[in-house]
Parts: sequence; structure tokens; C-alpha cells
Amino acid sequence: MPSDPSPATAVETAAVETIGLTKRFGDRLAVDRVDLTVPSGSVYGLLGHNGAGKTTLIRMLLGLTASSSGEIRLLGLPVPGRRAEALARVGALVEEPRFHPHLTGRENLRIVADVRGPDTRTRIAPALERVGLGRRADDRVGSYSLGMRQRLGVARALLADPKLLILDEPSNGLDPAGIVEFRQLIRSLAHDEGRTVFLSSHQLSEVEKVCDSAAIIDRGRVLEHGTIDELAGGRAQALTIGCEDRGAALAALTGFVRRVECAEGLLRVTVDGDARTAAAALNARLVAAGVDVWHLQLERATLEQRFLNITSTVGAAA
Repeated sequence: MPSDPSPATAVETAAVETIGLTKRFGDRLAVDRVDLTVPSGSVYGLLGHNGAGKTTLIRMLLGLTASSSGEIRLLGLPVPGRRAEALARVGALVEEPRFHPHLTGRENLRIVADVRGPDTRTRIAPALERVGLGRRADDRVGSYSLGMRQRLGVARALLADPKLLILDEPSNGLDPAGIVEFRQLIRSLAHDEGRTVFLSSHQLSEVEKVCDSAAIIDRGRVLEHGTIDELAGGRAQALTIGCEDRGAALAALTGFVRRVECAEGLLRVTVDGDARTAAAALNARLVAAGVDVWHLQLERATLEQRFLNITSTVGAAA
């Protein structure tokens, strides 16, 4: 293990690092030798079904659950060795957030601010506005919906002015409009303010839209990790084409591409290499053959399709 970095160096290190991180509960292996590196300033997703080990892993990162073996660093600092120092710049939302229901949202945050120090009080109003609770800040939390309590949990996490936000299933309970707003907030925190957001979720379509990179976890093991494009299958190798004269289009493309077939009134074209590069050439060839093209779209596996393929394979092997 390298020596602890100086403050100047720590800024450049990965926000989260784990090496061989493992957790056993008796005979049950909940987290199995997980190696993760989360780049600073990015949105990183931990993807898995309920019960895959996501929350246990997050609790170990925060020092809430002791690991059985392995190493953890947050913002370059070892946990649990320098946990208090590391967590001073970490905000977290783990499972469903709990608050005093008889107090208002603002009053609940004041309790947290009083523990963290007087400077934290100045962040209460901005945090409430950032999560869309400005107008409901002085209502009792007992009147909040689950989605509003999730928002308040994120606001509480922002009080630390964190370099790293760790969020466990943060979009639970949000309505569709709230999910869109939350997605924008997360990307702004990372890409506009330079914070790192590490979030777990089983809502794969949302993770695909908000995360830069992700790891797929199942039965406590990381099966694959990489950028969203890499996890979804990398380069597109097929596209669909809509045109007025499919017969002429078939004649023009046969022999020019690896495969072309009719499917549901469209042509599905498979190419060698990246379909994005081939799309312009295909369109030009069709136009030159006198074919009017009214639809041309890349076809790529979604992250959800890739996730289901990977996890179902593991389940079958088990």
C-alpha cells in the first residue's frame, strides 16, 4: 500500500479505491474481492439487482460496516484508519433517509449543521434550493412524500460541501419529473462543480443517462466495469434504414455491407466496424442509387440489455 498522499497529491487521486474488498456474514459471502477505481470529478454507478451487495459495499466504504478483508481509500485516505478525516469531505445517503418527522426540513438540517460547525448553517438554504425543496423547507417532514425525503437526504449530504457524494438508490420515490431534475443535479455537481458522485441503483435506464462509468455487481462480485458505452457493447455495428424503395436499396447495399435484411418495414444493415462511421457512406450510396431515405438510426444495445445478459449468465452458471 502506498504511503498516505500529501494534501496536494490527494486532490489528484481517485475519489474511491478498493482492493480485494470482501465482506462475509457467517458463511454468506456478501461482497467478494471487489476492486474499484472511481475517477475524481465523474459520476460512477454501481449497478445491481436488489440484494446484489450494493448497500453492503457502500456501508463498508463509509466505515459503517467493517470489512472482512481488503483495502479502502476515500479521497486518497485509508478507511477505517483515517475515516474521520476522509468523511469530513464526504456526503452520503444510505438506504431510506431518516429524519425527525415533527420538525421541518430546515430544522432537521440545522441539527446536522450544529454538529458539523457554524459555517455549515450557511449551506442550508442553498442545499434546499438545489434539491427543489425551497418552498417546502418549513413544512414538517412528517408531511413529506418518500421522494421529498430522498431530496432532503441529498440536501443533508450537501451540507458538508463534499468532494465526494455517495448515494444509495437516490432516485427511489421520485416521480418522472423529479428523476429528470435529479439527473440534472447529479451531472451538474460532477461536471460543473468538479465533485465526484458514486451512486448505486437498479434503475439501469436512469444510470445510463446520468453516469460516465459504472460497475455491474451480482452476488457480491463485480462482473464488468467501464464507461457506459463500453458496458453497453461499445461501437454500434448495425443501423436501421427507412426508404421509399426497399428493393432498390437492397440491390444497392448487397455486397457493400456484411448483411442487409428487411424487418418491420425497415432495412436492418450490419456492417464491419463502427456503424457511425459507415452511416454517411451508406446514405450517400443510397442517394446515388436514387433511393429516398427518410429514416436512418444507429442500433446499439442498451446498458439494460447488457446488464440482463451478464447477470442472467451468472445466475445460470450458479
